Amino acid sequence: MLESYIAGRWTPGAGEELHLLDAATGAPVATVAGPAASFRDAVEFGRTVGGPALRDLTFHQRALVLKELITKLEASKAEFHDLSFCTGATKSDSWIDIDGGLATAAIFASKGRRELPNSRIYLDGDVEVLSKSGNFAGRHIFSSRRGVSVFINAFNFPVWGMLEKLAPCFLAGVPTIVKPASQTAYLTERVVRRMIESGTLPEGSVQLICGPVGDLFDWLSGQDTIAFTGSASTAAQLRRSAAVAERSVRFTAEADSLNFCMLGPDAGPGTPEFELYVTELVREMTIKAGQRCTAVRRALVPRSYLPAVEEALVGRLRDVKVGDPRDPETGMGALASLVWATSRHPPPRRPPATVRER
Repeated sequence: MLESYIAGRWTPGAGEELHLLDAATGAPVATVAGPAASFRDAVEFGRTVGGPALRDLTFHQRALVLKELITKLEASKAEFHDLSFCTGATKSDSWIDIDGGLATAAIFASKGRRELPNSRIYLDGDVEVLSKSGNFAGRHIFSSRRGVSVFINAFNFPVWGMLEKLAPCFLAGVPTIVKPASQTAYLTERVVRRMIESGTLPEGSVQLICGPVGDLFDWLSGQDTIAFTGSASTAAQLRRSAAVAERSVRFTAEADSLNFCMLGPDAGPGTPEFELYVTELVREMTIKAGQRCTAVRRALVPRSYLPAVEEALVGRLRDVKVGDPRDPETGMGALASLVWATSRHPPPRRPPATVRER
């Protein structure tokens, strides 16, 4: 049973359970359930404990804490990679998610030391004189918001999706509440456990919700923010929530992409650019089973080169082995979408053929 980390303690879920299955084998991996209580405690703990603790540190001090945290998490990478196989991720997929997430957070820590002052506020530009006599002037400053930042993340990057949002918020002195997608929440939970066990984080600076968001949005207000990664349709629903529409909670969404890759007319068959183009398209179609937020969705090629591109793509894709990511020869893993709902009907030890085929 996955647990949430709220108000300084680990708490199991309650109510109807959702069994999370291995994306490749269908074997049970973990169970997640609805919230055991109101999430008001999480929001208040972040505001009253996590926020003051972070704001008491300078940008440089926060950066050093972040650097120390990433260093300690590096020691658990092998553990994270082993669990990542259950999400359907191949070794290279996991490298992007886990190693890439840690590297991204480390870069933020470095930028915090190099590009931010060793203070608690950030000066934005010079003093601007606003009157002819000079007795009226102004200057913008940035300071930490007095709320919490809620992350609602996608299933395909359970580590990177969290760390790339957490790092800048931590530097800004804002406590975070992480809500991973249930399908792969067990990997996010494992990483957060190691973060808490490291002893480097100020109390209340990071909290975790495994399972539905419950009444979380009911307790958010104008000093809070929501960062969402997922589908455009879900993003539209969240924008219409009372928290965003009525209480002015800041909301940002990273939704469905329409990225394209174009082959120029001077990059015909036989050129290095043509080979690079085909290689990149195959990579984009197979990394995370094609479910990467920045993946190429459209391939634009000159009409005269279309047959050659199709032939090259089909030939490359035919050689890609799809299957269990634990097999070193597997080139593309399964899509992490297998769940088995309700505690009344737990998943069988060997899932039915229809589940295995999916």
